[in-house]
Amino acid sequence: MSREVSLKGPSDERLFDVIVYLIAAVIILIVLYPLVFVVSASFSDPARVLGGEVWLLPKGLTLEAYTSILHNDKIWTGYRNSIVYAVVGTLINIVMTLLAAYPLSRPDLPGRKGLMMIVTLTMFFSGGLIPSYLLVKSLGMVDTMWALIIPGAISTYNLIVMRTYFQSSIPWELQEAAHIDGCSNWRLLISIILPLSKPIIAVMVLFYAVGHWNAFFNALIYIRTEDLYPLQLVLREILMISQSAGADGGNVGLEEKILLSESIKYAVIIVSSLPVLIMYPFVQRHFVKGVMIGSIKG
Repeated sequence: MSREVSLKGPSDERLFDVIVYLIAAVIILIVLYPLVFVVSASFSDPARVLGGEVWLLPKGLTLEAYTSILHNDKIWTGYRNSIVYAVVGTLINIVMTLLAAYPLSRPDLPGRKGLMMIVTLTMFFSGGLIPSYLLVKSLGMVDTMWALIIPGAISTYNLIVMRTYFQSSIPWELQEAAHIDGCSNWRLLISIILPLSKPIIAVMVLFYAVGHWNAFFNALIYIRTEDLYPLQLVLREILMISQSAGADGGNVGLEEKILLSESIKYAVIIVSSLPVLIMYPFVQRHFVKGVMIGSIKG
């Protein structure tokens, strides 16, 4: 009996592996196909894209879309604004999250549990859109870049993840030894905590930067000046032009607008995704370690 079980075991494991690989392959195809389609459409004749001829490979290969982007001032202005918002916003996010997470990770902080309960409540309850707008307006931040950065300076989820990382990955005994040697709290944070927190900081940089880069709803509410539009709002306008033109088809001028918007919207998607795709390999080696330690341990 035991011999039969041992003989059947490896075959069952191989069958399980085959099923897992097949499922993984299907998921990869489902995830990759939209990206492949967008890349192909950005290099294809827009008329053939609208005609539904593009499925996988480009049809009517052309660089017209990317040429249009290079000559579109709004796109470059939006690109510049998004980079500024992402860099400045991420820097503020990391500093504020560090300054909040480290004290909350220390067991000698008075009222630490009560403070964490208050912080956690903000994940489930908020003032709502109208009170938030009135607050931003009263602070004089409407139609400024700070309306997109200051209200979201700290993400509660990221704060909890970073605090858990400090608790689980940096021994409290090490901090006590530093204090005995005369190390101040600021010196401890800068000289000991930060060098040991590179994985979680890299993960937080990726989370915050991607969030700023993809955000458009706050800009839609608070930004009025087109020169301050992030790239996502510019892309939204392109899509709206395409949809409105398509609803009023039959006019030659409108058909030209459809082709123009169709020729650049896919290319803008590719161009707008490049910074994130470029940044990810630099933090990828820290990504899994930082997330797993920061969210599971403790």
